[in-house]
Amino acid sequence: MGFFEKLKQGLKKTKEQFVEGVNKLLAGFGVVDDDLLDELEDIMIMSDFGVETADYIIGRLKAVIKEKKITKPQEVKSELKTIIGNILTEGAESGIDVNDVPVVITVIGVNGVGKTTSIGKLANLYKKSGKSVLLAAGDTFRAAAIEQLEVWAGRVGVDVIKQKEGSDPAAVLFDACNAAKARHTDVLICDTAGRLHNKKNLMAELAKMAKVAGRELPDVKRETFLVLDATTGQNAVNQARAFMEVADITGIILTKLDGSSKGGIIVSICKELKIPVRLVGVGEKVDDLEPFNASSFADALFDD
Repeated sequence: MGFFEKLKQGLKKTKEQFVEGVNKLLAGFGVVDDDLLDELEDIMIMSDFGVETADYIIGRLKAVIKEKKITKPQEVKSELKTIIGNILTEGAESGIDVNDVPVVITVIGVNGVGKTTSIGKLANLYKKSGKSVLLAAGDTFRAAAIEQLEVWAGRVGVDVIKQKEGSDPAAVLFDACNAAKARHTDVLICDTAGRLHNKKNLMAELAKMAKVAGRELPDVKRETFLVLDATTGQNAVNQARAFMEVADITGIILTKLDGSSKGGIIVSICKELKIPVRLVGVGEKVDDLEPFNASSFADALFDD
């Protein structure tokens, strides 16, 4: 199954909430007026586009309706798709280039969002493309996190550099960087502790790890991916804002898109945070983490 078909299936709940709601709304109106646009904005907010993003979309839609002199409700849908597509594609480029190596990827996110699972699936994505991958068990705060990472490493067929629970995460990364150099590894992926409640400690921890990576692998590209759970809706945006205070985030991994009716969160992330969505989880299998494609998302969302 290709990405588009996976995405269509993954967006099924969002389509039921958003697109079917839009279709029913447009079918119930004979003219395009303020009442129609107000109800359309409500549907977007219910689908977790967020108030700010929904308000922006309606503002753009009003301008287009006036400019093109649109009077038929059914014509509004194609304009809505265009506006959403533009939001997704403007600014930083989405997706990832698996051939852009060597790279060190630090993965951050609160516990429970699917961070370790995403690391395993990301390792699989690179390995399938012929790249050598090494994992660093930087979440030393929980023994279960190290064990879970080892399970995923075994499933994918890559090695893990680890120390005992409670070790300094920067020390783990130091060992991993040296192992990556010795083995000429293409991709080093580092897990981190999912503790956001103590921002000061987390900021110091991430800064120390970044310093180690910069010193040990100075000529290697570095990325910081934030993992967010699509089922949490606008709370995911709030988490992202908080993590932006402690880390230089270069991309979003959005998990559990297939289990959520809140797929509009992607539009909200792109509009409000200006952080590119790199990958989306569209299922539970090891191959169900896919590089995000903005135009495919817009097409899949509106495809009938």
